Amino acid sequence: MKSLFLMLFSLLLAGCSISTTASETPGPLPDPQITTLSAPDAEQTVSDFLTAWGNREFERMYAMLSAGTQATISETAFFERYEDIGRTTQLTGIRYEIVSSLIAPDEAQVRYRITLQSAILGDITRDTWIELERSSDSWKVAWTDSSILPELTADTNLLLAPVIPTRANVYDVNGLALATETDTVALFLTPNEVGGKDAEEAMLVALSRLLGRTQDSILNLYDDIRDFNWYVHLGAVSFAEFQPYEATLNAVGGVGINFYPSRYYFSGGIAPHTVGYVSWIPEFDIERYLREGYIKDEFVGQSGVERVYEYALRGGQGGTLYLADSQGQLLRTLAQKDSEPPLAVYTNLDRELQSQVQEAIAEFTGAIVVIERDTGAIKAMVSSPGFDPNLFESNHPYTSQGLQEIFENTQNPLFDRTTHGTYPLGSVFKIITMAAGMESGLFQRDTIRDCPLEWNGLSSITLYDWRYERGLPARGDITLVQALERSCNTYFYQIGLELFNEGFETAISDMAAGFGLGKATDFEIGDEAGLIPDPATKLERFGASWGPQDVVELAIGQSFLTVTPIQVARYIAAIGNGGTLYRPQLINRIQSAEGEVVVDFQPDAQAELPLSAETLDAIQEAMFMVTSSPEGTARLVLRYPFTLSIKTAGKTGTATTGDFTDSHAWFAGYTFEEREDKPDIAVVVIVEFKGEGSTWAAPIFRRVVESYFFGKPQTLYRWESRIGVPATQTPTPDPEDLQPEATEES
Repeated sequence: MKSLFLMLFSLLLAGCSISTTASETPGPLPDPQITTLSAPDAEQTVSDFLTAWGNREFERMYAMLSAGTQATISETAFFERYEDIGRTTQLTGIRYEIVSSLIAPDEAQVRYRITLQSAILGDITRDTWIELERSSDSWKVAWTDSSILPELTADTNLLLAPVIPTRANVYDVNGLALATETDTVALFLTPNEVGGKDAEEAMLVALSRLLGRTQDSILNLYDDIRDFNWYVHLGAVSFAEFQPYEATLNAVGGVGINFYPSRYYFSGGIAPHTVGYVSWIPEFDIERYLREGYIKDEFVGQSGVERVYEYALRGGQGGTLYLADSQGQLLRTLAQKDSEPPLAVYTNLDRELQSQVQEAIAEFTGAIVVIERDTGAIKAMVSSPGFDPNLFESNHPYTSQGLQEIFENTQNPLFDRTTHGTYPLGSVFKIITMAAGMESGLFQRDTIRDCPLEWNGLSSITLYDWRYERGLPARGDITLVQALERSCNTYFYQIGLELFNEGFETAISDMAAGFGLGKATDFEIGDEAGLIPDPATKLERFGASWGPQDVVELAIGQSFLTVTPIQVARYIAAIGNGGTLYRPQLINRIQSAEGEVVVDFQPDAQAELPLSAETLDAIQEAMFMVTSSPEGTARLVLRYPFTLSIKTAGKTGTATTGDFTDSHAWFAGYTFEEREDKPDIAVVVIVEFKGEGSTWAAPIFRRVVESYFFGKPQTLYRWESRIGVPATQTPTPDPEDLQPEATEES
C-alpha cells in the first residue's frame, strides 16, 4: 500500500495552493483540505466478502481473492482457516459495519468493525481492515489473516479454554435424586470365585439391599453358570450407596468392582423413559451443537427430561479465548466469559412410588400412568420393559454388551408406551359411549335395553356379548348404568346403532374429542395424538363412507380408534374430579442452586368434559359399581371394602388387536378417599397381549393404589408365590368383557 499513500499525499498537495505575485504581500497560508475519495464499489466488494463469510460461502470468498493472495494460500487451506476459527470461537454468526475507505486507482483499503457472535463468549468486536487490488473493472481482496481479527497473523492461532458447568440434577417431588453427576461403581460377579456357602449368603443379603432386588432374582442371574469361570453384570450404583457394603462385598470373593465418574441414574433407571438419558452428541447433529456452544466430545440429553430441559440442566458454557503461536504457546487473552450455572429440574414423580409401580408391571409388556386426580401432576409413569440408562455412559464397563442387548430386544425397551404407545381402548371407551348416549337425549341413566348374548342389529353380521364365550346366561333387561357396570357389549352396540339411526352419526366421535382423544395432551416431553374414527378419517384412510357398523364398532372402543395411556389417564382423572381436563404435568419446578425458582408447577385446566351434571353423576356411579357391586367386572379384585379398603371407581377393558394374538388388558380408574394427607389419584394400566382386563390389569391397578396409600404392596397377585416372585401357574380368569368375534368378516 506504500504507492497508494504516496499518491494520496501528492493529491493532497495538489489540492493546496499558495498564490503570490511581485506586487502583492503574501497573506496567511490557507488550511490544507484532506479529501477521502469515495469508491462505493470497493466498499461493496468488502461488504459482499463479509456477507459471504456470515453465510459460510467460503468458495465464493475464495473466488473474490486476488491472484497474488490465491498464490499464497490454497482453497482448502483458506476454507480450513475459516472453519477452524468458527469451531474455536463457536461462531454462530457475524455482524459488520464499514467504517471508512481509502481509494486509489489500483489499490484500496476498507476499514470495518467486525463482531464475531460466539455461542460461548458472546460478542467479540474488533476494528480491522481489508486491502483490495484493482483487476479490470472489479476489486479483488488482498487477504491476510488480520482480515478476520487484527491480532491474527499467518503464524498465530486462536485457542479456546472452555468451562463447562457440572450438569444439574433431576429430582423427584420430594427432592430425591433421579439423575446426578457422581462417582459410580459397576458391579460384576464371577460365581465360582465366591468363598463358600456362608459368603454367598452374606453376598446375596448385601447385594439385595444395595441393588433393591430380591435375592432370588440375583441368584437367577448366575445359578446356571456357577461352575464356570464366567461373570455376570449386576448393575451400577453410586459410590455413596456402595460404601456401606464395600467391606462385605470385598470379603466374600467373586464380586468385581469398577469405579468411574458418570451421569448416574438411581436403581438402574427410575422412570428411565421419562427422565431420559445422556450420551455423546450424535454424529449427524454435531455441527448444530457446536454452533450452540458445545464441544465435540460432550454428553447431551437424548430423551425425556434430559433432552427437553437440556439447556437448563447443562447451564451456559463459559471460557477464555487466547491468541497462541504456532507452537501452542499462549500470547494474550482476547476474550473471556464466565459460565452460567445450571438449573436443577424437580419433577412431580414420587421416587418410592415410581419404583414400586415399575415393580408392579415388571413381568409384563405394558404401561402405567399415575396422575393426581385434581391437579394433573404426574406421580408415576412406567413403560415396561424398561432399560438401564447408565449403560449409555461410555465409561461403564458393560456398555457395549448392555446396549447391544437393549437394541436387540424385540420388545423395544427404549419405546415409551405411556406417551407414544397407541392402542385400541376396548371397553374403557364405553364410558365415552355412555356419555354420548345420554347427552344425545336418547338415553338416560335408567334407560332399559336388553343385554342378549347375540346381537343382530346389523343385517350383515352377528355380534356377541362376552358372556356368550363363557357359556353364561344372558343378562336380560338392564339399565344404562348397569350396562357399564357389567360391561354389556350388546347394550353398547344398541347405543351406537340408535345414535346413527337417529341422526347422531358422529356423536360418539365428537364426545371422544371432548374427552381429549385424537390430539396430544401438551405433555412437556411430548406425546402422540392417537386417532378418533369419524367420517373424514374413514374416507381418508380407507376411501370408504361412514356407516352404522363404524359407529357400532366404535361404541365398544374398537374400529380404528387409537389412544395413549396418558390420554386415558387425563380423562379418567377428569371424571373423578368433577369434569376438568387438566394438562398432565411432569415438572414441579426448575430452580437455581441458590433456591431461586424459575418455573413453578401450577395446575393447568385445559377444558371441561362436555357433560351435564346428571351424565357425569351417572358415569361416576357406574364406575363405582364396577369396583364395588357384586355384578361389577372388577369386583373380585377391588370390591370395597371387602377386598380393598380404598374407595375406587373404574372400568375394565379387553381390547382386540386385529390379529391372532391375545387382547390388550386395560384397567382405568380413580380413587375418592378425599384425604388431606394423600391427594386422590387416577391410574391407568395396560398389559399388552395378555387377555382380560379384570384378570391382569385390575390386580396391577390395585397394587399401585396399595403402594400409594400404604407405602408398599399389601396383596399377592394370583400369579405370585411372593411379592415380586412369579409362580409357575397362571391365574384363573375372572369374568370380563371379552370383545366379541364376528361370524363374518367385518
